[in-house]
Amino acid sequence: MSNKILTKKALIPGQTSMLVIDCPQIAAKAKPGNFVILRIHDKGERVPLTIADTDREAGTITIVYLVVGKSSALLETLNEGDTILDVCGPLGKPTHIEKSGTVICVGGGTGIAAMHHIAKGHHMAGNHVVAIVGARSKDLLLFCDELGGFCPELLIATDDGSTGHKGFVTDVLRERLEKDKDVSEVVAIGPVPMMEAVSKVTKPFGVKTTVSLNSIMVDGVGMCGACRCNIGGETKFACVDGPEFDGHKVDFNELRMRLAQYKEQENISMDLFRRDHG
Repeated sequence: MSNKILTKKALIPGQTSMLVIDCPQIAAKAKPGNFVILRIHDKGERVPLTIADTDREAGTITIVYLVVGKSSALLETLNEGDTILDVCGPLGKPTHIEKSGTVICVGGGTGIAAMHHIAKGHHMAGNHVVAIVGARSKDLLLFCDELGGFCPELLIATDDGSTGHKGFVTDVLRERLEKDKDVSEVVAIGPVPMMEAVSKVTKPFGVKTTVSLNSIMVDGVGMCGACRCNIGGETKFACVDGPEFDGHKVDFNELRMRLAQYKEQENISMDLFRRDHG
């Protein structure tokens, strides 16, 4: 497995990038909902990233990442032709996909890329896929062209109203659910507040709601316990039991606290990176 970067594209310059990586063994097995763990060098952190797309014939996987910490900043320094030391996967349980009618896929931020792979899977299963994507402004939206290629309905929400509905994805979702009583499932991937808000909107409608949790991970195979989360009062590991769970059962408050527990160390590490890399 070469792990060579074949394509690098800045989706949002200085903030979000997309890599197409030569990983034929992973591409042959990966399904929507799976993720990989990257290690950039031999002393690097293990970084979990959801697979945004695969091409089995070409032997490639596509990942999208937001530059927020030292490891993602190091990943951003790599270019086309460079090789990533380790790419482990596919990990996690794939999305449960079956022909069920109308499925609404909601994405926010870099979660839109991960949602794209799942929406594509539902489309290939014969479902009517409604894609709802949101961002602060038009220039921060991702994968709209790709989603528009197979989603009969692509609904957009921006905080500033620069395109689509002025407001949140939850506004668009609620309106869509009020019009269509036959939605079989809602899938939401994005920032924790967004996934929690989507789950609150869907609960009164009694619609199955699936969210993909971005818990802190270390090994990614269920041994370290770092990614534990509370699902309906039971402890689950996002890496092996998920990363997808019933949004109506997730303890989002606990998830938020766990995600924030290493913020101080992350800030120190990022400051050192900036010092060393100018």
